[in-house]
Amino acid sequence: MTDVRVVLIGGPSNVGKSTVAQGLADRLGWSYVSTDKLARHPGRPWLPDGSPVTKPYVVDHFRSLSVDELFTAVVEHYTRMWPGIEQLVRAHATDPAAGRLVLEGSALWPPNVATLEIPGVAAFWLTAPSELLRARMYAGSRYGERTADEQSLVDKFLGRAVLYNERMADALTRLGLSSVDVGAEPPAEQTVERILRLVAAPSRT
Repeated sequence: MTDVRVVLIGGPSNVGKSTVAQGLADRLGWSYVSTDKLARHPGRPWLPDGSPVTKPYVVDHFRSLSVDELFTAVVEHYTRMWPGIEQLVRAHATDPAAGRLVLEGSALWPPNVATLEIPGVAAFWLTAPSELLRARMYAGSRYGERTADEQSLVDKFLGRAVLYNERMADALTRLGLSSVDVGAEPPAEQTVERILRLVAAPSRT
């Protein structure tokens, strides 16, 4: 663990990145940052209480684009964000004064992270079956209480997340990057423990 200064946690929306990353940061006593706070892009078309988002730019974004177009747009957004993310990672990985960091977010797109050539960085992606993502999004958005138009926006967001999850899994396999399957929905604490073991593993070789 002493060699690692930054842990990256990627994955699709609603896979549990924030919960796991915050738990990991708490266990390690490190700082926690979400890439969602670094730049704005239309996110979930529902609020934390499950009510629909009414901001015109969010509604128009999901209403006007196909799932493929939504996926392309969000990956392009993440690519634009990447230089700033890389700078943040480098600062915490190389400057002891910056402290150690757990950084999470869908913006940690595997092909971008694979270009990192910075020691002291460990990266993991959470994966899940589409059925689990759908169940969580339908519950979080109170899907059954929404109008047909509001449901269509949720379904577009879900479609984007499922496509992201599929393309991400393909990229992880192609690039030989590490993933943690949460398909069985283990408690977040178990996922945190597993990642802690994976982070510590290089120190034991």
